Amino acid sequence: MKTKAFKSISDEELVRLYIETQRNGYFEELYDRYVDKVYRKCLSFVKNEAQAEDFTHDIFLRVVLKIGSFKEHAKFSTWLYSITYNYCMDQVRQVKKQAEIYLDENFDLEDDETNDLELVEMQTKELKKALQEIDPDERAMLLMKYQDDFSIKEIADTFKVTESAVKMRLMRTKEKLKKIYKENIIFLVLVIIKVVWFWKK
Repeated sequence: MKTKAFKSISDEELVRLYIETQRNGYFEELYDRYVDKVYRKCLSFVKNEAQAEDFTHDIFLRVVLKIGSFKEHAKFSTWLYSITYNYCMDQVRQVKKQAEIYLDENFDLEDDETNDLELVEMQTKELKKALQEIDPDERAMLLMKYQDDFSIKEIADTFKVTESAVKMRLMRTKEKLKKIYKENIIFLVLVIIKVVWFWKK
């Protein structure tokens, strides 16, 4: 049974107690502490609330299965977020692969035309949009570094690459992000000009 006393126990101690006793209360406290954070990270990958909830559920199932491998000297949050990012990246890759197969099979279909005014609306949050346009691995690496304060070593461990490779990928991804951002801004200006020209006709 959960008690208020749990609030003063560290994440890492809760993990140890859960492994030793298998009392659900310890894991439930960890779940309560992190479920919203994990959900928000999932939402940054799929932009669909129901799907993000499914991802969150699956991630915590993985956590239960893998919790015995957690090393107490590490931060629980870093370990949990590594599982979260890896899961989200795998899911996004699968969806992308299926979409590519579908497009290959339907190459003769005409593209849907999007209303210009809707395009203007879509451009309101350029940085978030730019993030969605880069590969899931690149997005995860940026979020780890600048949102979750992962160290270069922790990112390298998650991706199973060298620290030098992480630094190089971060640098290239930032440059790519800037380029996409600028292109989106230019595109927005062109769309606005087109819309203004249309209404003046």
